Amino acid sequence: MFEKLSFLQQRYDELARDISNPEVIADQAKFTKLCKEHSDLTPIVEKFNEYKSAKESFEEAKEMLEENLDKDFRELVQAEFDEAKEKIATCEEELKILLIPKDPNDDKNVIVEIRGGAGGDEAALFAADLLRMYTMYAENHRWKTETLSINETELGGIKEVSFGISGQGAYSRLKYESGVHRVQRIPSTESGGRIHTSTVTVAVLPEVEEVEVEINQNDLRIDVFRAGGPGGQCVNTTDSAVRITHIPTGLVVSCQDEKSQLKNKEKGMKILRSRLYDLLQSQQHDEIAEQRKSQVGTGDRSERIRTYNFPERRVSDHRIGLTLYKLDAILNGEIDEIIDALTTYYQAEKLKGEEE
Repeated sequence: MFEKLSFLQQRYDELARDISNPEVIADQAKFTKLCKEHSDLTPIVEKFNEYKSAKESFEEAKEMLEENLDKDFRELVQAEFDEAKEKIATCEEELKILLIPKDPNDDKNVIVEIRGGAGGDEAALFAADLLRMYTMYAENHRWKTETLSINETELGGIKEVSFGISGQGAYSRLKYESGVHRVQRIPSTESGGRIHTSTVTVAVLPEVEEVEVEINQNDLRIDVFRAGGPGGQCVNTTDSAVRITHIPTGLVVSCQDEKSQLKNKEKGMKILRSRLYDLLQSQQHDEIAEQRKSQVGTGDRSERIRTYNFPERRVSDHRIGLTLYKLDAILNGEIDEIIDALTTYYQAEKLKGEEE
């Protein structure tokens, strides 16, 4: 590990010199690439410097303890020795985590897709609750949200919605939200007071650029149709809605929120690119999982990941056995406690995999 850290520190110093070189600065593409690499290495190098400083203090204190010291001074040196020893152990653990290969998508914006599952109208109403939860979470982090496509019900629920979240580290924070979210509550239409169980699926896709996923225009079938919905100018009067079918995979995207056919097509292509990228990643993941059957917890969206129990005001994440009795706060977007626990868990799993 320390050989690797020494190499990374050398690389960090090289990058610092390169990004101050006028020739590199003039080449914007190269400059941006080197700046990102430098930024990615910064937390590792800073932690390594902390470790080296603690190691130096530890060695100095160790030498002094071997000398003939008076009682008071020995206690002082012993305290410094113990503190440095603890700091070394902490830094080593943190460095192991920092050296885990980073998910290349972590810094990307995301497209979140929410769909009502089992439970009809009640599932659609809970899908609307989850949309509000993620929107408020994004607002808390000062991230931007944009609705790409939405299909609402007459009761105010949502059959399905695709929306974008733009912000630093959005994917790294939200990637473990993919899966089946289960709700247990008494619907307003239930006269007998019985608790119903409904499900909603959530998919979190990294937003990708055109260069990352090549789409052959000959592989697309694009149909236009009249937008449906609750009235308004151009709705049901012009062919502004767009349906894009990717023939090789069978993926279908519909978009009808904008009055302009062109804008609907742009939004539809954005969703399609992310879905194709996710499909390719899933195929790669399946190959890796086949080789490493012991791999735990994948965040697969077919997996039931969380239950929201309204009578008990309880939220349980089944992957890590976490239960919190703060349902209202969580539905108001306060989900950092869950996300932090999930991040810690999956980092530990990756670390185990690296050590094996």
